Amino acid sequence: MAGLEALYASARAAVSRPQDALLCGLHWELVRHGYRCLGAGEQPHPDERKSELLPAGWEANKEVYTLRYKSTDDAHELLLKAIMVEDSMIVNVMDRTSQKVADVTLAVADYINPEHLDDFHKVYKNMEELRAKIASGIIAPLGGPAEKEKKEPEAEKEDPVLPKDYDPLMAPPRQPAGMRAPSWPRPLNPFAVGGEDLDPFGGRSGGMIVDPLRSGFRQPGIDPSTGLPSRLPPGAVPPGARFDPFGPVGAGRGRPDPDHLPPPGYDDMFM
Repeated sequence: MAGLEALYASARAAVSRPQDALLCGLHWELVRHGYRCLGAGEQPHPDERKSELLPAGWEANKEVYTLRYKSTDDAHELLLKAIMVEDSMIVNVMDRTSQKVADVTLAVADYINPEHLDDFHKVYKNMEELRAKIASGIIAPLGGPAEKEKKEPEAEKEDPVLPKDYDPLMAPPRQPAGMRAPSWPRPLNPFAVGGEDLDPFGGRSGGMIVDPLRSGFRQPGIDPSTGLPSRLPPGAVPPGARFDPFGPVGAGRGRPDPDHLPPPGYDDMFM
């Protein structure tokens, strides 16, 4: 209200009717929303400047108020006309740049105390309602001056920590997605190799005949050679490839025959 008070003080000599005071309030709301007055009348005048004050002769025509405005960013130029119809002021505003038109009707008695035209602190009433009507009836339909968006500083992105031997020119190793290199368990006793051959019935491990199903190494879930008379050659099924076995899972997984290489004199009942 401080700006409107200064405006009203500068235009007080020309305020003689309640509608004059209402036009001062309307003018100040346009100023608050980023518009400046160029002058009175429809045609521009030489040496006119954008101003927050009302121009000289703004109330000269007692039938219609005609004022021209321009936005602070020079994107909008408005032509305002306000006429009195009985006890109401009909305000029509056209944006000459976009050809948009907006209008609003204001009942003078709702916002002006005609008996207090000499006292700014008593002449206006229901100012919040007046501001809301001007904003919804004029400012919003015309779009209003463009406001510059405040850009927040972007957070600094930290560089990822790279290993010391990282080489950007080196191609990454080819590995099927979702696959990890197998971590084969180490033998518990590296000196047990051949122990089972020395004592076939002692239950020792480490025989020279390797049983792939009891070697201590991790076995794949599905054997691709299942159902075939012989095993597929190494590399026939790449690691990670989708492969359906030729036969039912679990079939044909025979173990090595423990008697295919019997020790000498195996048939001896006393051995």
